[in-house]
Amino acid sequence: MTNYTHVSILIADDDADDRMLTEEALKENKLTNELHFVEDGEQLLNFLQHKGGYTPENAPRPGLILLDLNMPKMDGREALKLIKADPKLKRIPVIILTTSKAEQDIIKTYDLGVNSFISKPVTFENLVKLTRHIGNYWFGIVELPPSDEQ
Repeated sequence: MTNYTHVSILIADDDADDRMLTEEALKENKLTNELHFVEDGEQLLNFLQHKGGYTPENAPRPGLILLDLNMPKMDGREALKLIKADPKLKRIPVIILTTSKAEQDIIKTYDLGVNSFISKPVTFENLVKLTRHIGNYWFGIVELPPSDEQ
């Protein structure tokens, strides 16, 4: 059985304020999971593949990825496509957490294998509620696959 407090969360978002608010909302809910942050799709792939200065020591395999769609260099759509096409990465649950509510984004990301699509709440209070639901669902109800990484 997985100890979910040891499951790390990787947050991919280019907006520093959104990263900080998400971290604060998770802390508000007493989610003690280790958090890691990247700012674009290229950093996300480097983190996951241990390239570009990322190693298993400083970039552990996340148990959950919160992914923004609109990022520089490589956007979340392309990053999701590459993650779900990689046999070593495809089982990592990915939640799209974005400002987009565009139907084509919802359809495309589900077609690419996203586990959930959530529009970012406007207020911090609603972000706290959302992260509580994410924590309850992903770390209280769902059985996550074991990490293949040694």
